[in-house]
Formats: sequence, C-alpha cells, structure tokens
Amino acid sequence: MSQVYLTTDELAERIKYDARTIRERLKDSVLLEGIHYIRPFGGRKILYIWDVIEQDMLNHSGNHAYAVPMAGGGMCRG
Repeated sequence: MSQVYLTTDELAERIKYDARTIRERLKDSVLLEGIHYIRPFGGRKILYIWDVIEQDMLNHSGNHAYAVPMAGGGMCRG
C-alpha cells in the first residue's frame, strides 16, 4: 500500500494554511493521530497522511454545501 506522507510544512503548502495553525489548532482536534497522521517509530516527528486528509476535506465540504450555520453551532440542512 503506497501512501503519501507529508511533514507539517509540506501539508501547510498543499492546503494553504500556516504550519503553526496546523500544529496549534488543527492537530488533535480536526487532524487525529492514527487517522490523519502518524508518529513513525514512536518518535516525535509527525507525518501526515495526504490521501486521508484530502478525502476528509472533500467529504466535509460536500456535506455542508447546502447547510446554513446556526447560532448554537449546529447546521440546518433544509
């Protein structure tokens, strides 16, 4: 199985986010260890799994295309 692994800086370049935003706001809230990223050999280095992240971005975008955000944080889907 061949997957594309990205460093934080490489991911930031692909999704047009600042690397610091990925580290401080997205990691462990939106991007989850074991799903969106791994720590190879139990080390400190983080590698993001591009295929999973790309698919989640596309799915999330499509699911909310016809939704109206509500004040309480929910979505109204018509």
